[in-house]
Amino acid sequence: MACTVPSPREPADSTRAGTGSATNGSTGTDSILRWYESRLGWATLAGPPVRLLTGLRFDVLDLPSDAGFALLRRTPVTGPVALDGSRVRLLVAAGSADELPGLLDWLEWGGIALDLTAVGAGGLIGAPVPPGLRGAQGAARWLRPPGPGRDMEPALPVFSRFGKRGGGPDLVRLVEAAATECHRARMVRIAAAFRGEPPGARTAVVRGANPGPPGNQPLAFS
Repeated sequence: MACTVPSPREPADSTRAGTGSATNGSTGTDSILRWYESRLGWATLAGPPVRLLTGLRFDVLDLPSDAGFALLRRTPVTGPVALDGSRVRLLVAAGSADELPGLLDWLEWGGIALDLTAVGAGGLIGAPVPPGLRGAQGAARWLRPPGPGRDMEPALPVFSRFGKRGGGPDLVRLVEAAATECHRARMVRIAAAFRGEPPGARTAVVRGANPGPPGNQPLAFS
């Protein structure tokens, strides 16, 4: 007698369950898109992988993870922060990317290899997995996720010439701290290489360290 194999069931919508998965093909992609577009009002580029457009609501400061974690320990209040592989990405006010080279020169970091860059108008970054969803191994994650609602701009670091909005951190101080930590991390890596330590040994120590004093935006892996 022939057996009838039932059709596979549709995967459950992870947003209804409260805790879902971002690894289930189109379902995961749709959940990520809905979170960014509907809840936050951010511009996205559908994937997989889903990517976020920079230069519209925010720009991004991009630095190595060892320097990024050190920066977060000494800077309890920032805008949203993500980890993508070996890079930490800090969201800052739109237009800030254009200011970075001039700020580094003014802070006397110009011409020094820092590995500190910015992504602005026309750029793309990988969309971190929203809090409450489980992403694929190695997927970008929020360290300090954006707050609820669509009014994110007042919390973003901003260059004073753009006009302070709300209680957002000062971009100049953030860039100065980021440049300092990038330089320190580079010196540590050079010293470790000279001593023959394996690559990443120092980064592992940094990741396991105490993130510093508690603030309104503690480090939080989703």
